[in-house]
Amino acid sequence: MLRGKKMKSARQTSRGTRIALLSAILVIFAFDVVPAMSAEKVLHVFQGGTDGLVPQGALIADNAGDLYGTTDGGGGGTNCFEGDTYGCGTVYEITAGGTESVLHAFKGGCDGSDPFGGMVRDKQGNLYGTTATGGICNSSAGNGTIFKLTPGGTESVLYAFQGGSDGSVPIGSLISDKDGNLYGATQGGGAFSGADCANVGCGTVFELKPDGTRVTLYTFQGGTDGAVPFAGLIADTNGNLYGTTVEGGNLAECSPSGCGVVFKVAADGSESALYTFQGGADGAAPRSTLIADTVGNLYGTVTFGGNVQSCRPPGGCGAVFKFAPDGTESVLYAFNGGSDGAIPYAGVTMDKSGNLYGTTYYGGSTACHGNGCGTVFKLAPDGTETVLHAFKRLNKGRMPAASLLLKSGILYGTATAGGTSNNGVVFSVRK
Repeated sequence: MLRGKKMKSARQTSRGTRIALLSAILVIFAFDVVPAMSAEKVLHVFQGGTDGLVPQGALIADNAGDLYGTTDGGGGGTNCFEGDTYGCGTVYEITAGGTESVLHAFKGGCDGSDPFGGMVRDKQGNLYGTTATGGICNSSAGNGTIFKLTPGGTESVLYAFQGGSDGSVPIGSLISDKDGNLYGATQGGGAFSGADCANVGCGTVFELKPDGTRVTLYTFQGGTDGAVPFAGLIADTNGNLYGTTVEGGNLAECSPSGCGVVFKVAADGSESALYTFQGGADGAAPRSTLIADTVGNLYGTVTFGGNVQSCRPPGGCGAVFKFAPDGTESVLYAFNGGSDGAIPYAGVTMDKSGNLYGTTYYGGSTACHGNGCGTVFKLAPDGTETVLHAFKRLNKGRMPAASLLLKSGILYGTATAGGTSNNGVVFSVRK
């Protein structure tokens, strides 16, 4: 998924499955005529310098309509993992008028580097997020951080992961509760035994209290419980947390690491795999944050599987799924790898009518070496998929990897590449 020069954001994902998820995929696409689509508007083109490059995380907005996001690189700073000369990443704001400003440029070391996911904002305007690397002062090493950025631009590290039982490489976005507790997941660390976890760990679910105390709520073992939670979490009114893992579950399929699970961590700390993916028509490797509707159905995407006759190897172009409270999983739409899109890395967003909106990393057109540059899609409750925008002009963005923000009938998102300097863009599409 990541461009080559930023691949090190997941450098602890040495397992074959994780690298496959983050690498360019050899796919076979059968493109049809691309339908009429909503006009895309580019809100900002990243130049790759102080303004940042490679925006990976989803956007959030304040009441004034200003947008906030992170870039994986750029911004300056050279004390990043492997001495990255592209910079350690940024937190940026785009005003409703279209002006971009960098609120914080990470320096690496104890400051953190590579903010990979999105952020959460409190009522006072403070922003909270994670960096995938950094956290050790005077060093380009580190296992990631949880940071806070005040409206005045002061950044502070609330917690630096040590890479052991506390976890490492927090990739997904955080969520918060009414008491100011933060919740998230780490892709590595935790337990170092079990299937494919010996070197980097299977990941954790954690809580960070306002006083700075970090609590490990659950440690994945790499078996039927799942492994490698790549995305953020969601919570219900009872304090239960829900998420997905890329690996684990049914280790007989998607060998040797498993196809991933949908999991629940109860308020008492017990974990259960609500659904185990089988790697076929039901999908495999969910790496998106879930959403829930008012009756408790969960919705997300799988990167592979679905229509297993398309996008070979590894089999399947990904799908949008629904998980019902009775334990039933159903595929709402399986991508075919042509004009409809392929390989959805991000989750979906729902409007009041039950329509789902999301992005695919590939497909949509014949550009980008024949693989397609990605799409913005709409999925109606009856299962009808409509491509709202197919990226095909490289100077207007390509390869979106983050969930969309829906606000006042407009979808806002980021593309990891494209733009005049090929460092990514912030865009909007009318739904």
